[in-house]
Amino acid sequence: MIGIVLVSHSAKLAEGVAELARQMGGEDVALEPVGGLDLPDRPIGTDALLVSSAIERAWSEEGVLVLMDLGSAVLSAEMAVEMLPEDRRGRVLLCEAPFVEGAIAAAVAARLGRSLAEVADEARNGLSPKVAHLGGAPPDGSSQPAEAGVGAAAGPARTVRLLVENPLGLHARPAARLVRTAGAFDADVRVRNLTTGRGPASARSLNAIATLGVLQGHEIEVSASGPQAADALRAIEELAAARFGDEVSGAGEVPSPLPSEPPPAAPEGAFAGHPASPGLVVAPARHVRAPEIEIPTGPAGEPAQEWAALTAALAATVREIRATRARAAARAGEQAAAIFDAHALLLEDEALLSPLGRAVLEERRGAAAAWAETIERVAASWESLEDPYLQARAADVRAVGRQVLAHLAGRAAASPVVVAEGVVLAEDLTPADTAGLDPAKVRGIATALGGPTSHSAVLARSLGIPAVVGLGRDILDIPEGTIVLLDGDRGLLRPRPDDDLVAEAERRAEAFRASEEAALAEAGRPASTRDGLRVEVLANIGKPEDVGPALAAGAEGVGLLRTELLFLGRETMPTEDEQEAVYRAIAEGLGDRPLVLRTLDVGGDKPLPYIPLAAEANPFLGLRGLRLGLSRPDVLLPQLRAAIRVAADHPLRVMFPMVTTLQEVRAARELVERARSEVAAAGRRAPESLSVGIMVEVPSAALTATALAPDIDFFSIGTNDLAQYTLAAERGNEQVAGLADALHPSVLRLIRMTVEAAEPLGKPVAVCGELAADESAVPILVGLGVRELSASAPAIPRVKRAIRSLTLEDARAVAQSALRCRTAAEVRALVSSGSVRC
Repeated sequence: MIGIVLVSHSAKLAEGVAELARQMGGEDVALEPVGGLDLPDRPIGTDALLVSSAIERAWSEEGVLVLMDLGSAVLSAEMAVEMLPEDRRGRVLLCEAPFVEGAIAAAVAARLGRSLAEVADEARNGLSPKVAHLGGAPPDGSSQPAEAGVGAAAGPARTVRLLVENPLGLHARPAARLVRTAGAFDADVRVRNLTTGRGPASARSLNAIATLGVLQGHEIEVSASGPQAADALRAIEELAAARFGDEVSGAGEVPSPLPSEPPPAAPEGAFAGHPASPGLVVAPARHVRAPEIEIPTGPAGEPAQEWAALTAALAATVREIRATRARAAARAGEQAAAIFDAHALLLEDEALLSPLGRAVLEERRGAAAAWAETIERVAASWESLEDPYLQARAADVRAVGRQVLAHLAGRAAASPVVVAEGVVLAEDLTPADTAGLDPAKVRGIATALGGPTSHSAVLARSLGIPAVVGLGRDILDIPEGTIVLLDGDRGLLRPRPDDDLVAEAERRAEAFRASEEAALAEAGRPASTRDGLRVEVLANIGKPEDVGPALAAGAEGVGLLRTELLFLGRETMPTEDEQEAVYRAIAEGLGDRPLVLRTLDVGGDKPLPYIPLAAEANPFLGLRGLRLGLSRPDVLLPQLRAAIRVAADHPLRVMFPMVTTLQEVRAARELVERARSEVAAAGRRAPESLSVGIMVEVPSAALTATALAPDIDFFSIGTNDLAQYTLAAERGNEQVAGLADALHPSVLRLIRMTVEAAEPLGKPVAVCGELAADESAVPILVGLGVRELSASAPAIPRVKRAIRSLTLEDARAVAQSALRCRTAAEVRALVSSGSVRC
């Protein structure tokens, strides 16, 4: 018996048609419904990967018949077939039959054991009973009925006129909603801009709709023909009444998901954000640029191979966009994330894919060259519009185009580059972005988004350069090369500073340099309080090249090796041997000094192309850290074996991130023992035991530290995430970043609880978050019982100086007072005043 796949824009519609077909054909028929996008709640759309999986589930050696409702369902089905093994493609038939009637007829014929061709013929004739009953006839006068699909007119077209009230007109997001709405109906929907005379354009094409240039106040005419024309127009009228889904709070207010204006406290002519790394710099503004991707100019391969490569690149890009959308939705809400729906929709646009298919399959063009030419033509159509906002969307088109080209080139999306020395201006910087920046050119960092513990802020501190984050999107409009003054102490960015401001900045910068040099001169000495308490100060690093600068800054070892930097910016996972080589190079550079290796700490907010993860509404609460490691032992075990090989020769300890329960700790320790046994069984040296610790990053770990302590060897408190999870304020979200202050009394109490659980068992407690690099926090941490601080290399001399200025008695008094404070602001006022009372 053949298999049948039903492809619809709507998952519910596909399932409903399948249920109806089973009632007619019987439960034995292999029917696989597939619809919607691979996102939570399965929104309207089609997905080639889902269709390909459905074909595999319905597979029969006798063949598989695929029925599609309309539009991009056909294109997704074609792409899905290309993804199949070559020996299977010839046994899949994409049928133009009507969706509902065809499915019922096909199910009955399949149940009777008919061949693939016979079942397809029955499906094509699925409308015959309806035609006979209603007395209709096909347009060509034959005995076969016309398909009730797109382009099959059912009487004259219906039309409605609508006034567009959106402040930005039908830009990418509302245009995407219109396309998705129109695509959900069995109707040919077209749109004309009556104000400008542009059109008509197919409502199934995002580019066609968006490039009509529909602005606020324009009148459009929407026409529809086909069986569901009236329903389609009614749905579009409702969408227009809701301003096409745009949230508008005032007649003249442009919707913006993130604040674009600096806070009121900003001095005139300056942008205010969050101080992220101290220091001042006056230098040219430098926007990060995406590097050019070389497009092959040689002969193209076989058309089928080129098309398969292109469809695979499109699918990979869609996965990236969905992961980005999930992060944006969790961070800034659905309205901000909706732009990524438009990006994804671009990749299934008929106006884009149809000429691509002809270029590759018929004209035998190379996939990369055909894609680059097509995407540039689409971008140029946006740039030809009169409205500046719509013109600017050409950049979005080219950005999506570069993502696809990067996958065609066989590598992850390339890291941005800085063309010359200066202050980097960027929307935000991901871990992969930061790893790719040239420190020799980066004199400062200013980002539109992010909080003081975001990745870009952490990077800046590790480089020892000034940084301000969360400045708002308007900084992206500062022209390239404009002289700017970046004040990392006060959180300010000033374009075109006058001579007086530059002179003041130079005086402050000189005083800062003198203070840093004095601290560095003493950095090689151990850090002990004035009454003799020894506190170890170690470094947070990410790669072997960081060891030298860390030791030069006075580090007594590495308290946090961020191993994820080895995994980022590549298409394949590093091998066990590659990992061992990196870990060994770091350990050898440290000599007999301790090395604390944190296992891979990634998740939905830091996706890796070779570890596919389902899109999550909130990646920060999803499968990440140790949770991911336990779910993917094929990823965690090679890392543990590499670490164990090095631990046989050097003082290496292993630390697990994002630990929440005792069960996770015990499961992780079992994997450590399994890895140790596997290393020994392979004939390699393995230590008798391995020191294993955990990161305290979520409140549950601190609250149950007494239960966890017997099963581990040490605690290390990650104050960045601990503050984020305790205060429910995402650390990279500039809108709430001010809440995520690790000096909040609630966070300090969790630190104290961890110390109190560890002390009776002699288990050490370290702090490796950014709080450890905050000089003002050092007295509180020492007073709470923390005896190991791990910070970025540039901060180490300052931290050691702060420790040497203390007595233990004074530190305890300050800590106790801080615990009685009610807010983080009170704690900061306490330490800045030198008082011992809150």
